[in-house]
Amino acid sequence: MSPTVVYGIQLPVQSQSTLYAEPWEAAAGPDDLLAVARTADAHGFDYLACCDHVAIPRRLAGAMSTVWYDPVATLAYLAAATERVRLLSHVAVVGLRHPLVTAKAYATLDHLSGGRLVLGVGAGHVQEEFEAVGADFAGRGGVLDETIDALRAALGPEEYPEHAGERFAFRDLGQRPRPAQDRVPVWVGGSSPAAVRRAALKGDGWLPQGDPRDRLAGQIAKLRRLRAEAGIEAPITVGAITEALYVGEPGWDTGRRALTGKPQALAESLRAYGAMGVAQIQVRFRSRSRTELTDQMAAFATEVAPHL
Repeated sequence: MSPTVVYGIQLPVQSQSTLYAEPWEAAAGPDDLLAVARTADAHGFDYLACCDHVAIPRRLAGAMSTVWYDPVATLAYLAAATERVRLLSHVAVVGLRHPLVTAKAYATLDHLSGGRLVLGVGAGHVQEEFEAVGADFAGRGGVLDETIDALRAALGPEEYPEHAGERFAFRDLGQRPRPAQDRVPVWVGGSSPAAVRRAALKGDGWLPQGDPRDRLAGQIAKLRRLRAEAGIEAPITVGAITEALYVGEPGWDTGRRALTGKPQALAESLRAYGAMGVAQIQVRFRSRSRTELTDQMAAFATEVAPHL
């Protein structure tokens, strides 16, 4: 794995889908988020990530839960308690909001955090959520394409950004504060053909969603081919979400898909991602408490990461 590969983490507590939330998270809150964020900041994690949903319909609440913290509020809260770790929306469903509303919130976050924002964006999948706020669910792919273009303008250096598109148009409307960064990185999430194409043509990074290792290499090759065919020479940050991890021998059932064991063995397994061309891995850990999670994060940073 290349030395340039970095590792980040999706925050616990802030989203509690049954697909990945641990039982202890149900009773957790702000103090637990702070502890995890400070651990990540102290141990070389590249970013903290927070999801985005406005409202979950009853038909999905059993699986998804209704616990989804607002990413801007959450990341701003954690920005004040950290110094270097970047702040990633993974992913912001930007089609739910006008681009100027999104730009105001995230520009302020970047300004307050000293330039630590990474704006991850995705199309979304919950129809009722779109309908409730008057957003276009059926056309959300096209909306996202144009919204990315509008956000490029609205998050750029100009106090009075301009955009003229099919759905959105603005000029002579000033927004300050401006982002601290000259160019806020935009990472595109999703693994559908449309999402991979969108990442290739419009993204500074790609956040795959659920691609197993045996599919990921092919997806990366497609991404790079589309980018080359479009004549885009700028580098792109390719990501991957790893299997659930546990550093050491857990002594409890971590599930059959979890990777467990000695640090060097875990590192050997994870090096496969770098061999595919992955530049950042999003790691996640099995845990039974906040303390076990932060201990796992520290163990990964000190015992596994040096062998990547």
